[in-house]
Amino acid sequence: MSTYRFAAMQELFNRPAIVVPAPSDKVSEFYGVNTLDLDTMKKYLPLEAFQNVKKAIDTWGHIDRKVADAVASAMKAWAMERGATHYTHWFHPLNGSTAEKHDAFFEPTSDGNVFEHFSGNELIQQEPDASSLPSGGIRNTFEARGYSAWDPSSPAFIVDKTLCIPTVFISYTGEALDYKTPLLKSLFILDKAAVKVCQYFDKDVSKVISTLGWEQEYFLVDEALYYARPDLVLADRTLMGHASAKDQQLEDHYFGSIPERVVAFMKDFENECYKLGIPLRTRHNEVAPNQFECAPVFEEANLAVDHNQLLMDVMKRVARHHKFRVLLHEKPYKGVNGSGKHNNWSLLSNTGVNILSPGTTPKTNLQFLTFLINTMKAVHDHSELLRASIVSAGNEHRLGANEAPPAIISVFLGKQITKVLKDIESKVTQKKMTPDEKTELKLDIGKIPEILLDNTDRNRTSPFAFTGNRFEFRAVGSTTNCAAPMTVLNTAVANQLEEFKIAVDKLISTGLKKDEAIFKILRKYIIASKRILFEGNGYSDEWVEEALSRGLTNVKEAPEALKAYISPKSIALLAGKNVLSARELDARYDIRLETYTKKIQIEARVLGDLAVNHIVPTVIRYQNRLIENVKGLKDILPASEFGDAAGHQLNAIKRISKHKALIQELVDEMVGERKKANKIENIRDKANAYSIQVKPFLDRIRYHIDKLELIVDDDLWPLPKYRELLYAR
Repeated sequence: MSTYRFAAMQELFNRPAIVVPAPSDKVSEFYGVNTLDLDTMKKYLPLEAFQNVKKAIDTWGHIDRKVADAVASAMKAWAMERGATHYTHWFHPLNGSTAEKHDAFFEPTSDGNVFEHFSGNELIQQEPDASSLPSGGIRNTFEARGYSAWDPSSPAFIVDKTLCIPTVFISYTGEALDYKTPLLKSLFILDKAAVKVCQYFDKDVSKVISTLGWEQEYFLVDEALYYARPDLVLADRTLMGHASAKDQQLEDHYFGSIPERVVAFMKDFENECYKLGIPLRTRHNEVAPNQFECAPVFEEANLAVDHNQLLMDVMKRVARHHKFRVLLHEKPYKGVNGSGKHNNWSLLSNTGVNILSPGTTPKTNLQFLTFLINTMKAVHDHSELLRASIVSAGNEHRLGANEAPPAIISVFLGKQITKVLKDIESKVTQKKMTPDEKTELKLDIGKIPEILLDNTDRNRTSPFAFTGNRFEFRAVGSTTNCAAPMTVLNTAVANQLEEFKIAVDKLISTGLKKDEAIFKILRKYIIASKRILFEGNGYSDEWVEEALSRGLTNVKEAPEALKAYISPKSIALLAGKNVLSARELDARYDIRLETYTKKIQIEARVLGDLAVNHIVPTVIRYQNRLIENVKGLKDILPASEFGDAAGHQLNAIKRISKHKALIQELVDEMVGERKKANKIENIRDKANAYSIQVKPFLDRIRYHIDKLELIVDDDLWPLPKYRELLYAR
């Protein structure tokens, strides 16, 4: 075993177990202690100021400077009581992670002393450097100014003695440079559109919020093995490695007992999350070895997105204390399941009703069907943009790989709900409905809760599935900021609901009864979008062929899929609703392409280095060992026996020579293609060059390295193998 790999294994085997005591036996006793939620804020604010803040959150209003000063004073008092020394505006730039710049809670005085200070101006707006964060050309490198502005709807929190204030991040000229700004805009228009439709059924509805429950999948790997794999360190995934003899084929890891060391890590990071008000409720083993999942209860979508971004950071920090590294890449290991982040989306009214949950009467079920069918229509009309919101270099490895939903966007409703839609389609005619037709249809609609309880199942192969009281967008990648797909979905549904309201009101104005007008428009939408409905196996080749015949698109390559960001339809939707302007969409398109290009570029450079400087020298050493063995056999054996005795070694020498020569040849070709691509100035052409000309070399080179792993003496192989990475506890 190589010295590097041996040292990693030794450290692993000699590591003592880590036991983490909980802050308390009861989560309720420390839940949210590091979060300044409304209940806590109420204790520190004058009543009038608190009511002003709450009203602004509830009504999408503004907070004046006087109230901001009071809030800043309350935040400072609360944070310093908990030991905070600094504050930061915490935001989500377009690099996919989070960003923060810390400032201390003090101001110097003229006599050389200092005093603790934090004003409303500092709370509401800051000016972090915007020059080195992705802007897609909106900001020049030499123009550093950008603004972060307080988001009062997401509570401030404390991490490691720093008060973190969730904010939006915009350019000097007002364009969004983050994920939160367009998400908040989409939530606003969805609220307004959904309320108007809800009032067809319940006049008491005055607010509708989008809810999100994400499920975060991830891998753990021991840090000693992690640092012995330069590809994991630099590219977040293994660029080589032959399959372990045993991986997930026995299906014995999924929902199995959680290893003791992993449980200790989970308890520790869950406790940190609870302190931050992140309502984690579920943990379990996932399908692949050393793969796990956690999930919270549903929250308002903006808060849920903040919590998911925060959770990924907390997981990484806590993992280090347990000598683990968290792998959030969508496909860190070839041949076993990758990781996704299922986004469970629904709508909740101020009356406490989950609008996507069937009710107990025809009236409440007509509301449910109205929102369900409008959502289906929105996904149908904007499927390409939804796909663009989730594609990436990492997610390319998952989508359509018989482990995750395909790149074909389809909707699963379940057989019985689909039957109800067919009844609406067949019974609602262009002429006026008969009393019998109305009665029969309403009776069928009244059975929906019973139907769902007894007959509706989940379809794990569907990218967008209805699961009883919500839609599950399963195709989202594990590293994706949930705000990206949620912004698109919220905006598309809001736009659809607005169109629905206009169409229904138009029919009502002609003298048609409200329910009959609703049925007629729903029937129209069912007919227009039913090609997107699919109840079968989304992993099958048959579905790919059928989807093609239906006219559904199947774009697997990220550069091609990302073009949807700048299509006329997408611009009309997002710019038309003032969620993202045409310029902001153009910038996001370029940023996503640039990120994709750089990730493939890094992978190609890492693989070339490992192949030439680690693998080839190793196989030469082993080949020389075999050659010496053959020479020795030739010296001591008669010619008649030599062929039989040295046959295996001679065959191995030939195979090694073949694979080694091809590796060197392919690496040279890949470097040549990379150099050509690097000379391309236009990022869109460069991304295509990396996708078409460079990326295929990664699999071609890997094939020969993985073959050599089976030939070369295990003692010499320089990198930890899959059996070690996947089964180290």
